[in-house]
Amino acid sequence: MALMSRDKPTGANGAPGRPNDTPRYQAFLSYSHHDSAHADWLHKAIERFAVPKGLVGRVTAAGAVPPSLSPIFRDRHELAASSDLGQTIRVALKQSRFLIVLCSPAAAASRWVNEEILAFKKLHGERCVLAAIVDGEPWASELPGREAEECFPPALREKIDRKGQPTGKRAEPIAADLREAGDGREAGKLKLIAGMLGLGLDDLVRREQQRRQKRLTYVAAALLAGMAMTSGLAVFAFDKRDEARDQRREAEGLVGFMLGDLRDKLEPIGRLDALDAVGSRALAYFEKQDKSELSDEALAQRSRALTMMGEIASTRGNLDGALRRYREAETGTRELLRRTPNNPQRLFDQAQNIFWIGETARQRGQAGQAEAAFREYKRLADGMVALEPNKPEWRMEVKYADGNLGIVLFEQRRFREATEQFARALATNESLSASAPNNSDYRKSELESLAWLADSLFGEGKIQEAIAKRERQVAILDRLSPRDRQDVEYRRKAIPARRALGRWLASTGSVQTGLEQMRAAVRIAQALIPTEPDNMEWVELAASAQLDLATVLLATGNRDEAAVQTRAACDLANRLSQSDQSVVRWRMVVANCLSQRARVAMGSGAPAEAIRLEEQAIRVTRTVKSDDHEYDQMLVATAIKLLGDLYRQSGDQAAASAAWRDADSTWPANFNGNPRQLAIRAELLQSLGRSAEAREIKLKLENFGYRRLL
Repeated sequence: MALMSRDKPTGANGAPGRPNDTPRYQAFLSYSHHDSAHADWLHKAIERFAVPKGLVGRVTAAGAVPPSLSPIFRDRHELAASSDLGQTIRVALKQSRFLIVLCSPAAAASRWVNEEILAFKKLHGERCVLAAIVDGEPWASELPGREAEECFPPALREKIDRKGQPTGKRAEPIAADLREAGDGREAGKLKLIAGMLGLGLDDLVRREQQRRQKRLTYVAAALLAGMAMTSGLAVFAFDKRDEARDQRREAEGLVGFMLGDLRDKLEPIGRLDALDAVGSRALAYFEKQDKSELSDEALAQRSRALTMMGEIASTRGNLDGALRRYREAETGTRELLRRTPNNPQRLFDQAQNIFWIGETARQRGQAGQAEAAFREYKRLADGMVALEPNKPEWRMEVKYADGNLGIVLFEQRRFREATEQFARALATNESLSASAPNNSDYRKSELESLAWLADSLFGEGKIQEAIAKRERQVAILDRLSPRDRQDVEYRRKAIPARRALGRWLASTGSVQTGLEQMRAAVRIAQALIPTEPDNMEWVELAASAQLDLATVLLATGNRDEAAVQTRAACDLANRLSQSDQSVVRWRMVVANCLSQRARVAMGSGAPAEAIRLEEQAIRVTRTVKSDDHEYDQMLVATAIKLLGDLYRQSGDQAAASAAWRDADSTWPANFNGNPRQLAIRAELLQSLGRSAEAREIKLKLENFGYRRLL
């Protein structure tokens, strides 16, 4: 989502300049009656904002900075007694410098809000429109089943031409998210104000901090003068000092407890809500302090608390909120590392935030940013070991760094490089496990290393080696799970382990054995989700496991059970979509759900429904935009190829051939896919009559031991 832009405002003809030569209003506030409470707050907050004196008169892209942002025009507030609603609105729109739209599903459905946006754009152009999200989700109208959540009105989502006519092209409105899970009210308000003043947000925030500091200085001076006059006030000041010291001790104690004993007790049983509550209380204290005056330990604790709060937000699917916390935490750990560059603990703290920033980029499909972050993480981890080579904790950091770098290489299909990284990570892990066989952290990490190494080996086509690694992983999980029944981590790891093992076994011809593993994965997931229903990671694992099971069931003729598993998986996919639209993996779960529903519909004798669903799946798949453009193309080509298969099964050979040709032209040249993706390519070539090319790929798959496409 775009935040406050530093681009120049434009007039109706697109030329830079002030929004209005003689404005009467600083902004026109457009909203639905349903959002009146939000409108009341924002109206007062902007009008009462005191523009810093040092900024008044400065010439920016929005013109000279005014001494205040009053008045703000509220159509439904000021027009209650108007006899000519339309004319009054047109005049107010013309005399307003900016349009602020309170965005929510109610606003998106409001005819009047939409008309106000369209009229303002015709008068002043696109750049003078600011959006403030209070409910719903932007662009939800593009997601099947979530149209009712759309918060951007149609006129906000569409560009207009110089004549004020809709163009059909997608607009990118400047938006602040006033929700607690977004920017929050205060930060969102400042983003809107910065846009209206033509200032950078950092400049405005810095001025606000300076003003608050000056106010505190005056207060302190007054207290000092008062203390010189009365001993009573001196006693009061000592009491306040003691109170502040007690508050600091309480906050630091809470953070220490939260990061230690409490986290160790709550994480294994999935109780993140309690950690969240304690973390919020501790951070509330730190937010009141001057960060530059915090001790090294207090600054470190604050950063650790922010990191953990970011992890909780990420687990709940709020990646924007998580990333804000990680970046704020990284600012603190970077400062601490600058103060003591040869301190391994400071290297460790910095590495944790670098990892989470990289992991968030990875979750969003931003492979280049993720790889850069993980290479920096590896550099920091190597630095820890160089300073203290015999400390197991630092050796584990090197293991994690090798593994994380392997993951981002794997996701770029650089399988051979990834296998080398995972093999190094596993070797480090096995060495540490041998030295401390009862260390549960080492055991869990070893399980993770085995999983990634297996997947990378499968990508290289070494299927039997991959199966052996997954079987070893499952055997360890079966041995450990009964010992730690309260530890959800073992059950979580068992879901993808059994799912992958089952899929690979089925693809090599051991279908029934594969089905047993996949059914076990689904059972574990169904039992795990009720432990913490808001954990979107578990929801994703369950949905993917059920979709894979449905695929194999349908291929073996079990249509009824395949339909049941597909419906359950699609219910979970909808939950993922409602949680966060920016996660690439979750959009693909939705697309896979639609494709699986299409297969079920065709198997049930409903070809028209099957084709409609697959066309919808193609549209969703086209919205998946990551740094790996070739992979994105392959996904789209695979979906189009399935559409061709469905047309053929419906008896429309001409439409089938057209779809296959489209899929072939979309398929990226020289794509380095795993065996399953190679099998899809071979099927496509065979359907197009290019038997020689298909046979070449099939021979390679036979050498891999890959028998059937499932």
